[in-house]
Amino acid sequence: MQCITSVVTVGAGWQARRQNAGDAVQNAVERRVDRTRTQRGMFHAKLAVMLSAGVMQDAQVLWDFHQMPDEGRATDIGIGLGSHDIGVAERAADLYQKGRFPVVVFTGANAPTTVERFPRGEAVHFADRARELGVPHQAIIVEPRATNTSENFRFTRDLLAAQDMEVSSATIISKPYQQRRAWATARKVWPSLDLVCSVRWLGLEEYIESIADPDRVLNMLVGDTQRLWVYAEAGFAVPVQVPAVVRAAYDRLVDVGFTRRLVAAS
Repeated sequence: MQCITSVVTVGAGWQARRQNAGDAVQNAVERRVDRTRTQRGMFHAKLAVMLSAGVMQDAQVLWDFHQMPDEGRATDIGIGLGSHDIGVAERAADLYQKGRFPVVVFTGANAPTTVERFPRGEAVHFADRARELGVPHQAIIVEPRATNTSENFRFTRDLLAAQDMEVSSATIISKPYQQRRAWATARKVWPSLDLVCSVRWLGLEEYIESIADPDRVLNMLVGDTQRLWVYAEAGFAVPVQVPAVVRAAYDRLVDVGFTRRLVAAS
């Protein structure tokens, strides 16, 4: 009887521990769900304030202007531009799997906005993500030094030349609102290159939610718009015609405070 009592006691203790562990997991899941709901609630509350102020209407004008059609044709290489947006690597992997190019170059060191997220450098982390999605190691080239868009193309061109790789066409994969500036920069730095632009397509609100930081996205959207004319005037990119309606929307966004990503004009 003593032995039986001991077995029952041990069994009851194991069941209690199992129940406690299950309760702990359930509590952790519930806390995570609560945090997610809170974060989504805060996101939509912040977005609602922007919408009520008319900010999103102007941001949509800029967003639409920066979009360029993906011609859907094959090129010699893909060039994935480093940034805070891992969707660039995911889009590059998708295009590789579809046979759009046989090799992809990921280019980028770090900007102040990406050091924490990609401590080993943007290109390195993008390459890791592409491999996770099935792009073979031998189809990826990493250019880890570029700190701006001009260097992205100059360093990529020089790296390919050093490897005796001749290319005449490239698909540029970038953030959605970087397309026009990336195209204008490539045309200046590498004018012989036949260019196609491609992005992970999301609507503006969907993209903001994927980044989970409306303020950051809108500041960068405004900053990329300004860089079109500032960098053309500085000789870093070919000129891009900016319609009056886009310039007016940009001016209104600057007036309400989206200025953190502006650069000093010459």
